[in-house]
Amino acid sequence: MKRRHFFQKVFVGGTTLMAAPVVRAFPAVLIPAEKLSKKPEINIATPHMQGKPETNIATARAIPRTADSMPGKYPGKVVTVRHSDCVADSKPSEPAVYEMLSSCMTRLSGESDLKKAWLQFVSPQDVIGIKVNPIGGKLLSTSHAVTKSIIRQLVEAGIPEERIIIWDRRKESLEDAGFNEENYPGIQMMSTEWYDENNSYINSEGRFYSEDRIDRNQYYYADVEGEYDADTMPYMVNGGKNSYFTKICTEKVTKIINVPVLKNAGVSITCCMKNLAFGAITNTGRLHQDLWHETCAEVCAFPPLRDKVVLNIVDAIIGCFDGGPAANPQFICRYDTLLAGTDPVAVDSIAFDMVLQKRIAEGVQQEEREGARRFMEIAQELGLGLSDKIECDSEYI
Repeated sequence: MKRRHFFQKVFVGGTTLMAAPVVRAFPAVLIPAEKLSKKPEINIATPHMQGKPETNIATARAIPRTADSMPGKYPGKVVTVRHSDCVADSKPSEPAVYEMLSSCMTRLSGESDLKKAWLQFVSPQDVIGIKVNPIGGKLLSTSHAVTKSIIRQLVEAGIPEERIIIWDRRKESLEDAGFNEENYPGIQMMSTEWYDENNSYINSEGRFYSEDRIDRNQYYYADVEGEYDADTMPYMVNGGKNSYFTKICTEKVTKIINVPVLKNAGVSITCCMKNLAFGAITNTGRLHQDLWHETCAEVCAFPPLRDKVVLNIVDAIIGCFDGGPAANPQFICRYDTLLAGTDPVAVDSIAFDMVLQKRIAEGVQQEEREGARRFMEIAQELGLGLSDKIECDSEYI
C-alpha cells in the first residue's frame, strides 16, 4: 500500500496550528468516497427546510452572467445515444464510444460536420479542462474510451493537445484510475490535492502543496464547519467555513467539459452538478450532511463553473444503481448510453430518471422519494438550467 507523509495538525475553529515538526506516516486511504459521504447520504433526500446554514449564494447571483453561462447554448436539450455493442471484454469499446460521441455532438449542435459541431463550444485558443470523475478507481470511473474519444475529436477539430487538461480534485484518484502520462501522452494532468515524488503532501515550508493550488479570492461560504483529523486533512486542504475554488478553474482553463459517471447517491444521483461542485472546491466534508443539495447547485452558480462549463457528457456506458458513489461490484451495471447537453440541470434530470428506473427494476426502491431532486430544483431557481420542460433527443445504434 502506498503511503502519504504529512505533519500532524490540530484544527480549532478553522485556524491551523502546526504541531511538533515531526513527520508521521499514514496509509493512503481514499477517505472521501466511502468514509465522508457514506453516512451523509442517509439525508440526501431530505426536503429543503428553514434553518439551513447560511451560504454566500447571493454573491454569485450578483455577478453578471456571460454568453457562455449555464445553461449554455441549448437550455433544456439533452441527447442520449445508446449502443448495444459498446462494451467489449467488460470494458467500454473505444470505436463504439467514438461513434456514440459523434452522434451526440452532431445531434446536440445541429451540425452535420463533426468539427463544426465541436467548434460551437470550444476554439483552438481555449485551454480546455476535461473534468473526469475518477473516484471509483478502475471499476467505476470516467472510462478511458470516453475520455480518449473526447480528446481525439477535440484534436480533430483543431484543438492543440497542449491546450487540453484532464483534471480532478485528487491526484491520487487520477493515478488510481489510470489518468497518467503513459495513457495520455501530450495531455496535462492537474489536481488540486497534490503530493510530491516522496509521497508527501507537505512542502519544505511545512505547508500543504495544495494551498498554492487554491484561489483564496473565490470561495463558497457556508455557516458550518467540519471536524477533520490528520488522515482527512490532506483531502480537505483547509478547515473553517470557506471552501476555496481550485486555480484549475479560476486561472488555468477557459472552458470546461464535464464528464461524470452515471451513479446513484442514496436515493438521488451523483452526476453533472455533483461532479463539478464537490470536485472544484476544498473543505467539502462539512457540506455533505446538511447542505448536499445546496452545494451541488450553488457552487455551480459561481463564475469559475457557471461561466466555463460548456458541455456535459455523461459516461453512462457502465454505471451503478446502488452503493454509489463508491464502486461496489454487485451494484455496477451497464446502461450502454452517453448523455450530452450544455444544460447540466436537464442532463441530470434525465440521468436521474435512468437510475430511478433501474433501482425500481432491481427492487431497491418502489417509487421516487420526496426531495431526491431538490438540487435540480435549486439549480433551476438559480437559472442554471431546466429541471422540467426538457427536450430529449434519443438515438439507438
